[in-house]
Amino acid sequence: MHPSALLDLASELLRAVLKLDAPADGVVSAYFREHRSLGHRERHALAETVYAVLRRRLLFQHLAQSGQGPMERRLVLLGWQGSDGMLQAHASPPEREWLARARAIDVDTLPEKLRHNLPDWLATPLKGALDESEFWALAASLNGAAPLDLRVNALQAKREDVAAVLAEAGIEASATPHSPWGLRIQGKPALNKLELFKRGDVEVQDEGSQLLALLTEARRGEMVVDFCAGAGGKTLALGAMMRNTGRLYAFDVSGHRLDALKPRLARSGLSSVYPVQIAHERDDRIKRLAGKIDRVLIDAPCSGLGTLRRNPDLKWRQSLKAIEELRVKQAAILASAARLLKPGGRLVYATCSLLASENEAIAEAFSTEHPDFVPLAAEEALERYKVSNAGALVQGEFLRLWPHRHATDGFFAAIWQRK
Repeated sequence: MHPSALLDLASELLRAVLKLDAPADGVVSAYFREHRSLGHRERHALAETVYAVLRRRLLFQHLAQSGQGPMERRLVLLGWQGSDGMLQAHASPPEREWLARARAIDVDTLPEKLRHNLPDWLATPLKGALDESEFWALAASLNGAAPLDLRVNALQAKREDVAAVLAEAGIEASATPHSPWGLRIQGKPALNKLELFKRGDVEVQDEGSQLLALLTEARRGEMVVDFCAGAGGKTLALGAMMRNTGRLYAFDVSGHRLDALKPRLARSGLSSVYPVQIAHERDDRIKRLAGKIDRVLIDAPCSGLGTLRRNPDLKWRQSLKAIEELRVKQAAILASAARLLKPGGRLVYATCSLLASENEAIAEAFSTEHPDFVPLAAEEALERYKVSNAGALVQGEFLRLWPHRHATDGFFAAIWQRK
């Protein structure tokens, strides 16, 4: 393909993504299905350019005001993640001159909003939660890409063996700092072509998400529920913890998401998992299990703002109104899921949000309204599982993971035991 056409395609894709009427990853995937002739490097350049613009949209829109031609093309030039040579060869001389001037601007002299690239409704609470240097460290981390984390399936493989196989394939993987199951890879190799992926020895899962599963301390032979299972990353981790014994229910309102779990389940070697589509958190299938379950993990529907490195469109698609509606749903799901637990059972409430309103506020309100549930310290649960430096992962009794501190997605978790 002529690389100048690639700039046009990138502009077209960016125009579709910036409508912000659907998740960016879905728009990008659909675009690539329509353009099957694009090679791996071309797809990578297009996708990463679009994500770079989404991350630094306010800055790039400001810089683009001085250029000529369609706005999307100017934004693509500013965010270009393909090779410099391609850009130099196929941007016009005036575009190259303009781009050099734009890149020479000292960003540190610009207004705060253009430096952190966050909407006001999000920047304000984050500034309130962190001191100034930490806020700017968080903003910088959210404007970068996330590494690729893998969870080694402990039922089928050992972490050091998987790392050795990856090294043979030319993929450098290091042990995650905290999760005993994790490997971290820089870049985006085509893992799905590797035999160890096809046979279920590894799954793609952020280290923070691995730690959420670990907080349940799920054991052999127990009855466990993953209440908002989605595509099942934590379900698979729980099944491995339980050594494929007992019964593990994967509940979700979306049949489409549970369908995505099935091929992963087939690879994993697990036979103790029961995917169940529910209508809502008060579904009769939940009522039938009330008081019978040992452990419940709720990875609640949330704003997803902890995943901005991977899903930067969320900061432009979310709103305070939407988050208020989510808070009502979070409280209802937590109260309903709590009924499943037998006396002595463990409840874990988690989100991938950075906001206290979806995290500490929901957990503290639940504790006040449910005196029969005793809060437990996340640090102690982590230490029992030999998680290294567990104290660095908590705030008070809660797990609190931040991208700039822990190199994970932003996660929160609270734990209770039923009296």
